[in-house]
Amino acid sequence: MATEPIKVLVVDDEPNIRDLLTTSLKFNGFSVYAVGNGNDAVLAAEKGKPDIILLDVMLPDQSGFAVTKKIRAMGIDVPVLFLSARDETEDKITGLTVGGDDYITKPFSLDEIVARINAILRRTQKVETEESVLEVGEILMNEDAHEVFVGGQAVEFSPTEYKLLRFLMTNANRVMSKGQILDHVWEYDFGGEMGIVESYVSYLRKKLDPLTTEPVIITKRGVGYMYKSSK
Repeated sequence: MATEPIKVLVVDDEPNIRDLLTTSLKFNGFSVYAVGNGNDAVLAAEKGKPDIILLDVMLPDQSGFAVTKKIRAMGIDVPVLFLSARDETEDKITGLTVGGDDYITKPFSLDEIVARINAILRRTQKVETEESVLEVGEILMNEDAHEVFVGGQAVEFSPTEYKLLRFLMTNANRVMSKGQILDHVWEYDFGGEMGIVESYVSYLRKKLDPLTTEPVIITKRGVGYMYKSSK
């Protein structure tokens, strides 16, 4: 039986970019649906159930960041790859904060787009584990249901936050370097952008620290990060 093609939702208000991405991605075996504004993007994300969204940051009716906030509030956890003409660190951090998974600046190569899509799907669709429940210290991760409980309380994480937390938990009480984290969590060469790791560790701490008796993610200055567990 043939495998269903991966469904990509392309959101960009520039017709030439929509057409270019649609043609290229279809050539690479993806199923593509394209829209030109934020309202249509929200509807397509809800009705079309895409596997990944390529989302322009600057849209005529609302920002790509606002679109992402809306679909996340609706419980849609599909991975989001932001497209932007601005190569600003602040924008990248904003995109990741609202639940995006990656950020690429225009002009981009079509080969790079395909590589980013494949890397995001590898890290968000498949969680390699022999057990469906991972429990380390005060945190329990149900991998079948893709749920995380901290001290018995359910906590929502983006796909990348989840992958990072899982990697740290499976290496509890071992210091992981930023390079190791990039390799295992992002599975993509960010060209030395180690700040992406710092940002995501910060997001995890904001969600975890208020619910744990003591901080579980420890910084080893100059080395990396460690998930600390007494169990």
